[in-house]
Amino acid sequence: MQDKTLNGKSLNITEEKLARLRELFPEAFSEGKVDWEKLRIALGEEGEFSDERYHLNWAGKTDAFRSLQAPTTATLAPCPEESVDFDGSDNVFIEGENLEALKILQKSYFGKVKMIYIDPPYNTGNDHFIYPDRFAESKDAYLRRVGDRDEQGFLTCAGLFRKNNRENGHFHSSWLSMIYPRLFLARNLLREDGVIFVSIDDNEAHNLRMVMNEIFGEENFIGALKRRAARKTAHLSKGMTDICDYVLVYSTDKETVSLISGQVSDFTRPVFNEGNKDSVRVIKKGVEAKCKDGSYHAGDRSIRSVKFSLLDTLKIVQGKVVKDCHIRGPFRVSQELIDKTLYVTKNVSLRRYLLPEEKKKGKVLNDLIDIPELYNEQGTEELERVFEVPKIFQHPKPSSFIKYLVRSQEFEEEEKDFIVLDFFAGSCPTAHAVMQLNAEDAGNRRFICVQMPEPCNKKSEAFKAGYKTIADIGKERIRRAIKRGDLDGDFKVFKLQDSNFKIWRGAEIRDEKELEKQLKMHTASIVNDAKTENILYELLLKSGLPLTAPIEDRDGWFMAQDGEATLAIALERIDKQVIKAILAAAPQKFVTLDHLFENNDQLKTNTALQMEDAGIAFDVV
Repeated sequence: MQDKTLNGKSLNITEEKLARLRELFPEAFSEGKVDWEKLRIALGEEGEFSDERYHLNWAGKTDAFRSLQAPTTATLAPCPEESVDFDGSDNVFIEGENLEALKILQKSYFGKVKMIYIDPPYNTGNDHFIYPDRFAESKDAYLRRVGDRDEQGFLTCAGLFRKNNRENGHFHSSWLSMIYPRLFLARNLLREDGVIFVSIDDNEAHNLRMVMNEIFGEENFIGALKRRAARKTAHLSKGMTDICDYVLVYSTDKETVSLISGQVSDFTRPVFNEGNKDSVRVIKKGVEAKCKDGSYHAGDRSIRSVKFSLLDTLKIVQGKVVKDCHIRGPFRVSQELIDKTLYVTKNVSLRRYLLPEEKKKGKVLNDLIDIPELYNEQGTEELERVFEVPKIFQHPKPSSFIKYLVRSQEFEEEEKDFIVLDFFAGSCPTAHAVMQLNAEDAGNRRFICVQMPEPCNKKSEAFKAGYKTIADIGKERIRRAIKRGDLDGDFKVFKLQDSNFKIWRGAEIRDEKELEKQLKMHTASIVNDAKTENILYELLLKSGLPLTAPIEDRDGWFMAQDGEATLAIALERIDKQVIKAILAAAPQKFVTLDHLFENNDQLKTNTALQMEDAGIAFDVV
């Protein structure tokens, strides 16, 4: 039999001694290295830990803080050609590095997101993700790596996505440095009653729990869902087989959050009870009907073992009961409750919705989820149906699982109107789930999905099918789901890019010649190839309005509005006519470009004074 340890090298004495030491004192090792302070104490020597308190620490934590605190000047460029109904959509797909994207979203979406779901890298030893492999790496160096691209403009795996091998001396630290700043920024975006769900497995579940305790507060830990992820076990697996993963659930204020079971059946109840005495109820005109339009004549009917009778013809037109209809059957609910909650089912039976107060008293979300429709196999089969190509994406979560989590928060009708964020979007099951739910119940949920343009393996089925990046797969999934007719959806695509403004790009100045060059470049504030629509959306974001705010072109200037917030932006010209029109519109804020004044200081000063008199905030870039 072949010796599997044979490698042609002589015995490494140091490794042999460390292996023996690990057997005796496993507590003295951290990420594969000896912690000498722990070893001395383990050997019985007098001493004390330098920082003896309960907290989470790792190599590079300080740099993780620096990376989240460093402001970004990057922006998001609109891509209408890759979108579906760009102008009319309230859904957003962002292609780009998610840490920078989260920073950009801070001003416009602070405290506005009801739900976050992410499925980050699990740190299995085979994941590729962004992390600083040099823990003293500067922010500038990090951003240069983020910007590494190949000749076609795609982010390069070598320059950006690093594989975190277990042999790495900072295996867990690298993952923590990646996840910490992203979760920290994500918390800022949650509403007071918002909830974040994070999928994870055994590799980092313990560390993720401590990270989220630190960021969200241990008192805001709602629970850890255990989800059966696979229908079958791995027969060739050594030791214990894994068929479950976890979802950690946190909020910004636990007292404002209640979660109910997200299964569809939990939102409806039967109105008949076999064995009850027959009584008569009335189906009122206008009641919702999910059966086909038509006339269902009076007579006896039977659904499963329950028998009831239509005493009048039940007529359905455009999904509604057009006149009152009397029904005799073993009713379990009163006429009053029927009037508030009844609907006609697809098989022409009766069922009712739960009242909001019933939902709040109803079944609380269970921490064990074992529902076949939510297994990962469903996600794989779902993608095959959408793309008509097998294995287009590895281990996708099924959209039914995301729907389950979304519905866990919905107690009332108005709670179908909120934002769901996913900044590890992958193949975009979150976007698919949100659109499916809206199609089912006419809700107004919106999604924001962020996905890095991570390159697909050239040997993968996705690459063979023409998809160069994971972001390409996500966008195409949304487009195909809409085109199939299953969903009435749309979305805007934006891509992360450098600022359109020279002054915000923060060019490095090394000497007097570089300074003189930059001063000449800044005579015009925008870069030479900047598009008007790109500048428009950058100013929109930096002014704190969302990406979906309606924008109206008003002959030389633009008006954007989000609720009561109004913003005027002039990008083409500044003259008395434009200024008069803006004053008449009375926006809260007016932003324009400095070079449009063409060195006319009097016009610029007069404009500032007029805006001040009108109570309009005025900014010049």
